[in-house]
Amino acid sequence: MGEDIRFMHRYNGCMETELVLGDRWLKFIYSSPLGRLPLWLAIKRAWFSKWYGRKMSHPNSKSRIPAFIREFGVDENEFAEPATTHACFNDFFIRRLKKESRPICEGSEKIAFPADGRHLGFRNVSEVSSIFVKGQRFDLPSLFESGELAKPYEKGTLVISRLCPVDYHRFHFPVNGFATQPTLINGSLYSVNPIALRKNISIFWQNKRYLNFLESPRFGRVAQFLVGATCVGSVTITAKLPGEINKGEEFGYFSFGGSTVLTLFEENTVVLSKDLLECSSQSIELYARMGDVMGTADQG
Repeated sequence: MGEDIRFMHRYNGCMETELVLGDRWLKFIYSSPLGRLPLWLAIKRAWFSKWYGRKMSHPNSKSRIPAFIREFGVDENEFAEPATTHACFNDFFIRRLKKESRPICEGSEKIAFPADGRHLGFRNVSEVSSIFVKGQRFDLPSLFESGELAKPYEKGTLVISRLCPVDYHRFHFPVNGFATQPTLINGSLYSVNPIALRKNISIFWQNKRYLNFLESPRFGRVAQFLVGATCVGSVTITAKLPGEINKGEEFGYFSFGGSTVLTLFEENTVVLSKDLLECSSQSIELYARMGDVMGTADQG
């Protein structure tokens, strides 16, 4: 738990160390018996995230932006508007990017990553017995809060897209199709940082989350979960739903904090990218940007 968080960078082919916002605090909370008290009393509670969210929406929080950009090496050339135009830190956090900075992979057979982030992908979720640590398995009925809704995905494909505070925090649709109105499944707001996840993967089905279905002629019924986390009490949907959507179209955004998008496909509908599968087989996350190729349609 004291080790650095390492991931593979798709674009330079190198292993890199993640710069974690609040690293020492997270390690204390999730690695120390003493840390369990503030976790139980406040941090996982919705009121804590709402309080911190208001703090990040106050005009005084604007002063945090320049230091954050410097410390985490955020590329200002990608911004749709200059950082100086944002009224508060949360306004900067949900910034839009120039369209050309996130091109959407072309071709009806290709699937796009729904968000910037560090990704894990598994061909058959029923065969996964090691996510970060051995013995952690995905409980789909608990995730869906329904055995019936979970059943089509029992042997399906799962992609976990974890967004860090330094990432672009708008999420998008991975394929074309008809998208439903998201449904809220209430829960806690634990951190989704690997420091926390390595301790307890069930955070995904304990946390507050939204479930959306995307009916695709090419890829079947795709399920997406928008998982809130500590300091992310707010998930905002910007797409007009229910309705027809295009691959790469904006779905919505997460307010301040880390968060996760889970994407599930039915059995034998998709083939994930080789580098994503290879990294995930070793419990190594792959960094890739929204719009880049996540996989292709299964031609079998």
